[in-house]
Amino acid sequence: MINSLLQRQVNKRPTQVRFPGRILFLTEDPELIRRQLAGEDLPWDTAEPARNPKLRDDISTDEITPAHYCFYFDETLGEIPYLGLKCGGVTPIARSGVKKGGFVCAVSGKRRGKGSSREQSPYAEMCAGIRLVIAENIERIYKQNCQNLGLLTSTNFSLIDKIRAGEEIPLAEFAAGEDEITRQVIEYGGLFPFNVARMQKKVFLPPLQTENRAMTLAEKIFARHMVNEKGEIGVPYVKPGDTGFARADLRFSHEYVTPMAAIFFEHYVGKDARVNDPATIVFFRDHLTFLDEVISEEKKKLGLLDLATQLKLKQQDFAARQGIRLHGELKDRKGSEGICHSIVLESYALPGQLNIGSDSHTPHVGAIGCVAFGIGTTDVFNSWITRDVRVRVPESVRIVIRGRKRANVTAKDFILKILSLDYVRSGKALAKVMEYAGEAIEALNVDERATMTNMAAEIGGFTGIVAPDRRAAEFLVERRGMDRKQAEALVEGLNSDPAAQYAHLIELDAADITPMVATPGDPGNGKSIRDLHTPVPVELAYGGTCTAGKNEDMDMYARVLDYALKQGKRVAPSVNFYIQFGSQETRDYCLRQGYLQIFEKAGAHVIEPSCGACINAGPGVSTRPDQVVISAQNRNFPGRSGPGQMYLASPLTVAASAVAGYIVEFEPTEDRELVEA
Repeated sequence: MINSLLQRQVNKRPTQVRFPGRILFLTEDPELIRRQLAGEDLPWDTAEPARNPKLRDDISTDEITPAHYCFYFDETLGEIPYLGLKCGGVTPIARSGVKKGGFVCAVSGKRRGKGSSREQSPYAEMCAGIRLVIAENIERIYKQNCQNLGLLTSTNFSLIDKIRAGEEIPLAEFAAGEDEITRQVIEYGGLFPFNVARMQKKVFLPPLQTENRAMTLAEKIFARHMVNEKGEIGVPYVKPGDTGFARADLRFSHEYVTPMAAIFFEHYVGKDARVNDPATIVFFRDHLTFLDEVISEEKKKLGLLDLATQLKLKQQDFAARQGIRLHGELKDRKGSEGICHSIVLESYALPGQLNIGSDSHTPHVGAIGCVAFGIGTTDVFNSWITRDVRVRVPESVRIVIRGRKRANVTAKDFILKILSLDYVRSGKALAKVMEYAGEAIEALNVDERATMTNMAAEIGGFTGIVAPDRRAAEFLVERRGMDRKQAEALVEGLNSDPAAQYAHLIELDAADITPMVATPGDPGNGKSIRDLHTPVPVELAYGGTCTAGKNEDMDMYARVLDYALKQGKRVAPSVNFYIQFGSQETRDYCLRQGYLQIFEKAGAHVIEPSCGACINAGPGVSTRPDQVVISAQNRNFPGRSGPGQMYLASPLTVAASAVAGYIVEFEPTEDRELVEA
């Protein structure tokens, strides 16, 4: 494999670039977007920005490429960009609208590309003709995916005038402020040509020469895994901003991403080439297991269900030919072995490791003290060649939650509170490590800690991590069957130095946090349930996903429903309540605990493991814009789980609301019972 790459010709881009084409301004006003698609060039004043129309903020990758269209993994994606973009409550961009418009640049506001790590989004923009993305700030994974593909990005709005004037712009403009490696990736037009140049010794990794310093836990783990200038693994110290490649202990991907990565691999490396160290690669069939139950007839006619089947088959074929472990569908009933994050936590990840996965919620396993982060398709297929991944050591934010939490407050309430803070909502936490600490965090078991680290993705953080301790060791002993001495040895010394430096400190008192919801549209729309001044009736309640399909989450659903049954109540007649396991291990746990009988007797619908409703691909999705959903999943971006109005909440709140028929706290007291609607 390497010999063929050593012979490949690879060259840098020209040092000057010009963008002959139109600029698409993604505004909040849908009429302005329609006019641009019809051929009108929108005036834009770069000297006085206040005079311009308001740009859309928080554009998620779900809006750039809605989940169902990610079944395409070729240039057909060029017909798709922005089909899910909501402006003024409507979706003004139709299929092929961007491609037909001759646009070369797309402009938006804050936090562009938040959410899923799907590389289909920038790839779709590229295939539609977009060569440059401009925004006030850009989410880490989306930006890295753009760079890996060769799509240029900038936060410099003055470029708008130069593009319209047809001026040449120095390529160096798009590398300004970037590290040495990222600069070279941009110069070579993407990660793969850069890596080829790296193998051919046309480029060299900058030496990591950070001197003795106190380090955070994440920095210590990065230092253990960084590749030095001699190609050896490990350096004594790192600091934020240090750049290089880190050796991954585990690389995983699922059927949404594996096929596209496999096609890239076969095209650029060769059909007969072998991946590097297949024993440290794992594939999952976990996203689309129940798609056929909810996909619309319209989408079936477009052939999307057939395309989804092709994703599964392509992954199966590539796994078989490469000798890669595939956690697939069940043989005796419908469902999967489990969601990738659930299985990686239960069976693979270890304290002190560095894991990478094709999903933004890869930080899930930071709950046992490893650095884990999501990557895009190009990073995935490049890691199959090199076994390492490009990183810039991030700054860390220390989030300390002190004291004892209330009995009806969970880790989900903690994270919804954090997401509502100005520091997070303004984008200041982007691309930083979220290090959770404090008495309230230490009191959480590993499943609950995983909710915190998992939803570092919603913060826009690089990853989330909790220093492994006695509870982490117990998890390895009880859930993995590991020898206790071995488990205790793994967690030893994995903590931040007392003098470690942080970009920011967030301190909260657990006693001040009450049960929360995130109102529809964004996980950052957090508010206390007590601040919902009018009752919010719900039609659908959903408990599941990687975030809320763990053993501890099942304890919570069972606790509420058992309490309701003892009061002579069940799930409200007006509500459909779905409970979905994160893995077969969790399903088996529920069988041992007798939870399935409780769920069935209370009127909940139980579903085998899969991602399902969270990505609009399983029971529990909404079907009408006016349908109100309360869900324990991690995201409520527009259209992500159907057209309805989704509130995010904890497993306790979701189950209590399913019984009451409207959003309510779980308070098992004589003074405030669950009232059936």
